[in-house]
Amino acid sequence: MNAAPAKDRETSALAAQVRAGDRRALAKAITLVESQRPEDEAAAAALIHSLLPHSGNAVRIGLSGSPGVGKSTFIEALGTWLTAKKHRVAVLAVDPSSRRSGGSILGDKTRMVRLAQDPNAFIRPSPAGATLGGVARRTREAMVLVEAAGFDVVLVETVGVGQSETAVADMVDMFVVLVSPGGGDELQGIKRGIMELADLVVVTKADGDLVAAANRAAAEYKGALHILRPKWKSWSADVRLVSSTEGSGIAEVWADVQRFRKSMTAAGDWDAHRREQRVNWLWSELREGLLASLSADARSARDIARIEAAVANGETAPVAAARELLARFRGSRA
Repeated sequence: MNAAPAKDRETSALAAQVRAGDRRALAKAITLVESQRPEDEAAAAALIHSLLPHSGNAVRIGLSGSPGVGKSTFIEALGTWLTAKKHRVAVLAVDPSSRRSGGSILGDKTRMVRLAQDPNAFIRPSPAGATLGGVARRTREAMVLVEAAGFDVVLVETVGVGQSETAVADMVDMFVVLVSPGGGDELQGIKRGIMELADLVVVTKADGDLVAAANRAAAEYKGALHILRPKWKSWSADVRLVSSTEGSGIAEVWADVQRFRKSMTAAGDWDAHRREQRVNWLWSELREGLLASLSADARSARDIARIEAAVANGETAPVAAARELLARFRGSRA
């Protein structure tokens, strides 16, 4: 029996199960597209190609912020509020990976117990691996899969290093930055770049003894946003106060999301942003594929250790070394 047709049938069956809302199949599909085994590449690509036309109808929200700001608590509060309103919510939570072992704790499900048990929610933690920007290597593919499975709200929780999670803004519709009620000191600790990408700033923990501090922080962030160049012609970023434990501000955040979508759609920015993201996805794949091909090339692999040592010892400039490697790679492929 030919293995290829059997594999094709298996992939087609998996796609049908995902579209039918089978949660086990969805988890299996995400595992497949996250696989780093060469033998899974073709099946993963075929699966995404098959399900891409059935995706794109959800609102995609990226959530970023420093560790301890309360991302998981906020996501659970927002997610359970949305499922109570008959939405289906998928959470793609990216956890940091060890640079030494590559391992990851993947603890987000344990921090969102109520949402994890909700039949209208799906939480998938993924390791960031070596991917920069606060997202996992296959976050885009995972979004396609959960949307094809019928989830209409996708929340992408970034790895949480606080300053470098800007890649997620290139793959979601709305980018939300969560901050603690720390006033000026907290404001100084946030890079201008991530604030320029924010479509909404949420000040968390606005309850109890922190209410006054949260109000002061909100005022300072509003002032900071006012002097930044708007990201969109059709939308100006705002600041929202939220208490995830009390549930206050959650409905207002969702109203902001709806207003954002309406404004962006009316201006034509929503579809334009999605088109730009698909092109960015293409170039991301090309960069990753070319680097993988370079590393796998036998002749280049033999030279890499020698050239790396020359660069480390200051004998060769990195630019010249890179040009040499690329020239050898092109020559070996000719």
